[in-house]
Amino acid sequence: MRSVIAFVLLASLASASVPSVRPLPQERRVTDPSFKRYARKSGSWYMSADGHAVFCYGPTMLIPKGNGDLTRVATFCRGDREIVPLHD
Repeated sequence: MRSVIAFVLLASLASASVPSVRPLPQERRVTDPSFKRYARKSGSWYMSADGHAVFCYGPTMLIPKGNGDLTRVATFCRGDREIVPLHD
């Protein structure tokens, strides 16, 4: 009888849910190595296509649009955008 009780007790303990500890998600950081190159250097102010001034650390580039035209953009800008189309 004791072995039956011990077996039932062990089975109930084994089937009990154990709370799991999950690590908190870490803050996402920019892992692009070229960003580190510009992070400590001084940047420049540019006029964006929507009429606002933006401060960018990276170089300006020409990138193709969907229709085949080229657009001049500033890279690694302050704020939430990494690439900002510039006013020509």
